[in-house]
Amino acid sequence: MELELCFTVEDPAAEPVTELLERHLAEMRAISPPGSVYALDVEGLRVPAVTVWTAQVSSGETPRLVACGALNELDRTHAEIKSMHTHSDWRGHGIAARFVAFLIGEARHRGYRRLSLETGAFEAFAGARRLYARLGFEPCGPFADYGNDPHSAFMTLHLS
Repeated sequence: MELELCFTVEDPAAEPVTELLERHLAEMRAISPPGSVYALDVEGLRVPAVTVWTAQVSSGETPRLVACGALNELDRTHAEIKSMHTHSDWRGHGIAARFVAFLIGEARHRGYRRLSLETGAFEAFAGARRLYARLGFEPCGPFADYGNDPHSAFMTLHLS
């Protein structure tokens, strides 16, 4: 049975969104070398160019926050996926794939022609890279303000 997800625009400073974002940052800092963590903190996600969504699952009586993700508008035609994170208790249920598909739909709705992302280049991020590739993202070079980083993998999706 597929989980029922509800995607909602959220203030990243609101509880329990902050807790999920702090888990995400802690995980990225534990996996990635210093200087190669490009995840945004709460204040970095509160700028006008960024929209943060959460995914909640209705399991029982109370909806539970299970994932977060954001779109960062780089310009009127190009956006970036930021802060994609699924709570460790909810991984393996297809939530990340559905969330990325939702963000792709939002990007199309906003009229972006390109959607890009940065993720890790090493084994801990292999599953994420496979997920993005399965959804149509292809490897690309650094974009926006990113430089060459051997610990980063850059991917992009051209939207029609």
